[in-house]
Amino acid sequence: MFLNTVLVVLTDLAARFLGTALFRRHFHLLLSALVMFGPMLSLWVSHHSIFAKRSHFLYRMFLRSGWGWTCVFVGSFVFLLSFSIRRSLSLSMRHLSRLGVAGGLWLGFCKLLDLLENATGSCYEPLQAGPVVANEQPLLVLREGESKSECMKAGMLWRGYEVSEDIFLLCLCCLLLAEETAVFGPYLNLGGISDAPLRILFLFCVLLLGLWVFLLLCLLAYFPQFPTQLLGGALGCLSWRGLYQGWYRLGPSWYCPGRPGLGLLNIKASGSEAEDAQVNHDHCN
Repeated sequence: MFLNTVLVVLTDLAARFLGTALFRRHFHLLLSALVMFGPMLSLWVSHHSIFAKRSHFLYRMFLRSGWGWTCVFVGSFVFLLSFSIRRSLSLSMRHLSRLGVAGGLWLGFCKLLDLLENATGSCYEPLQAGPVVANEQPLLVLREGESKSECMKAGMLWRGYEVSEDIFLLCLCCLLLAEETAVFGPYLNLGGISDAPLRILFLFCVLLLGLWVFLLLCLLAYFPQFPTQLLGGALGCLSWRGLYQGWYRLGPSWYCPGRPGLGLLNIKASGSEAEDAQVNHDHCN
């Protein structure tokens, strides 16, 4: 009973915060500010910290599988919320299709970025001349006619036009989590049924959002790479803008899954329809 009370209190507070117009209108601005000014934290953080190692558990466990973790928790929450309200498998799948669209967009951009790096890059072989001095960059000799895969397999360096895929993924996942979980607060305000499994999934989504923001700060502070990280963050924000603030606003149809909560929050009286209109309006920036 005590744990259930704690769960209700925590999820109510989180849902109320994520559902506010202030958060929904300005969260992307917060992420943009983090990406722009986050590398300045490298002046104060200790490079002997455990987070300064790419082999850290959080990077290996979560960052490399970031999209998978996001799909598992957000997909479970979206499906359970939509199916518990309408008991319609087709409606639930339509809401889940937003994750599929975002995933396809992410994969497509990753392929394009990889092609861009291959087309604009060159292979360099480190040349050790004389004794190795700590913190000294080795001389690089250009190796022509090498592809990126051949270059990396040979243990050489590939330098090309890069866009940080990690920052791109984290920004996109943060904005997607914020959009998909923001409907839980208005749903509770309308008196929606919220049992323990739904609240636990929502809490996991909130914790995952906090973890992505933390990892974003770690990458910016301990591994600053300008302007590749700035370009990655911009690409993530533009992807969110094109989907949630553009395409999804066209309304549900065979070519558009619609906005989060559409068809779920307007199931009660006319007053709730006005509330739903306010929720949709809060998506505007």
